[in-house]
Amino acid sequence: MAATDVELVRGALNGSELAFRDIVLRYQRPVFGLVSRVVRDPGRAEELAQDTFVKAFRALHTYDVTRKFSAWLLTIAHHVAIDEVRKGALMTVSLDELGHVDGPPVEIADRKAASPAAVAERTALGTALKSAIGRLRPEYREIVNLRYDQELEYDEIAEITNLPLGTVKSTLFRARKELAVQMEALGWK
Repeated sequence: MAATDVELVRGALNGSELAFRDIVLRYQRPVFGLVSRVVRDPGRAEELAQDTFVKAFRALHTYDVTRKFSAWLLTIAHHVAIDEVRKGALMTVSLDELGHVDGPPVEIADRKAASPAAVAERTALGTALKSAIGRLRPEYREIVNLRYDQELEYDEIAEITNLPLGTVKSTLFRARKELAVQMEALGWK
C-alpha cells in the first residue's frame, strides 16, 4: 500500500531521503506540467521544476497537514514559474502572429475511432488547440492548465495562485473567450 502524502512528508522531515524521493516521483509530472505551461521552454521548465522541489524540501516544515499537499506544492511551482516570467527572460509570442507552432501535434484522437477522417480532424483540432493555448497570456495559460490539465477545482486554483475565487473564475472566463478568438483565427469555429 502506497504511503500517503502526509506520511511521506513526515518521513522526509525525519531525514528519509526515500520519502522525499517518493514525493518527487509522485509529483514531478504535475509540477513540470504547470511550470512548462507558464514558461513554454521545456529545458527551462525542467530546471524550474527542480528548483520547486528544492524550495519545497527547504520549506517542508511549513507544510500544514490539514491542507492538500498537492495544492501546497503546486503553489510553490506557481510562484517559481511566475517569478521566471516576471524576470522577463522568457520569449513571448504576439497574439497577432498566427504562424505554425513547432513540435509534434498533440493527438487527442480516440485510437479506436472507426473513421480515419475523424482521427485526422481530432488531431488537427488538438494541434490548433495547443497552438491557441500557447498564444494566451501566461496567467491565462496557467489557469487553463490548472483547470483542464491538472483537473483542479476553482478553490484549489485560487489557493495555488493566491487569487480570490472570483478572480480565478473571471480569469478562466476571459481565457476561454480569448481561446475561442484564437481558435477562430486558426480556422476553427
